[in-house]
Amino acid sequence: MVQAQFPDEETRSGEFKRQEDAFRDWISNDASSPYPAEAGRYHLYVSLACPWASRTIIVRKVKGLEDAIGMTVVDPVRDELGWAFRDPSGKIPPGAPFESTDPINRFRFLSEGYMATDPDYHERVTVPVLWDTNTKRIINNCEDDICRMFNDVFNDFARNKAVDLFPHDIKAEHAKLSDFVYDNVNNGVYKAGFATRQRTYEIACRRVFQSLDELEQRLSKTRYLFANRIVEADWRLFCTLVRFDPVYHGHFKCNLRRIIDYPNLQGYLMDLYQQSGIAETVNVDHIKRHYYMTHTAINPTRIVPIGPVIDLTKPHGRERLN
Repeated sequence: MVQAQFPDEETRSGEFKRQEDAFRDWISNDASSPYPAEAGRYHLYVSLACPWASRTIIVRKVKGLEDAIGMTVVDPVRDELGWAFRDPSGKIPPGAPFESTDPINRFRFLSEGYMATDPDYHERVTVPVLWDTNTKRIINNCEDDICRMFNDVFNDFARNKAVDLFPHDIKAEHAKLSDFVYDNVNNGVYKAGFATRQRTYEIACRRVFQSLDELEQRLSKTRYLFANRIVEADWRLFCTLVRFDPVYHGHFKCNLRRIIDYPNLQGYLMDLYQQSGIAETVNVDHIKRHYYMTHTAINPTRIVPIGPVIDLTKPHGRERLN
C-alpha cells in the first residue's frame, strides 16, 4: 500500500480530503465581535511556500496593510514537528538547534500557537494564522476569511482603500468562479499529488487540466477573470499557476501540460506577477524546498530539482485585451 502524505486526510479509495479549518473567529469594525479591527494588534504567520498563505500575503500587499498587520515567515521545510520559526534561508537543517525568529511570542514552532489557543488541538498545523497579540490566541486560520477581513474590516487602515477584491456587483458570479478554481485547480493539484491509487490520481489530474483548458479559453477574451479588474479570484488562481511549472508539474505528476504551454494562462500569470509589489511575495526557492523536502512520501530522497528556468518578467502582451 502506498503511504499517504497525510494519513488522517485520506479516504479508503486513496483520495485526499483536506481537513477543515479549526479557527474561524471574525474581526469586525462595528462591534459585532469581541475582536475589533485595530492597527498593530494582529499578526500574520505565513509560509511563502504555501499557496493558501500566499493569497493572504498578496491581499495584505495590494491593500497596503503592511504597517497595520505584522507578518512573520516560517521556514519552508516542515518536518515531523511542523512549521518552525527557524531561519528560512536553509542554512539550519531541520533537527539542528535554532533560535526562534518569531518576534511576537518567541514560539519555536507554530504548533505552540495552536496549543495555546486550544490545548486539545491534535490535527495538522497549517498556515496562514492570524494571531491576536492582545488575547494571545489564534483568531483565524482560514485564508478565505483572512482575505475577506483584510479587504473589508481593515480598510480604514489600508493605504490602498480604493482596492476592492470582492466587488459587490459580481458577488454571486465571483463566488461561483472562486469555488470552481478552489475545487478543481487550487485543491485539484493536491488531489492528484496526494492520491495513493492510480485511478484516483488519473481522475483528479484530468480534472485539473479540463479546468485549466476552460480557464485558458476564458482568458482568451478578457485580460483578467472579470474583464479589466483584478479581483480575489485572480489572486486565488495566481497562487497555483506560479507554483505549477516549478512544482505541481513534476512533484504532483500534473504533467499533461505545463502552464507555459497555455498562451493565455502564461501571459496572465506574467501580467499578475508584474503587478506592483507581487514579485516580492513569490519565493521559488521556498516553494521548491518546501514541496520536495517536506513531502517525503512522494519524494523520499528530498532532492530539490534545479529547474525549470522560468522568466515571469518578460512582456506579456495582455494589454491588448483591455
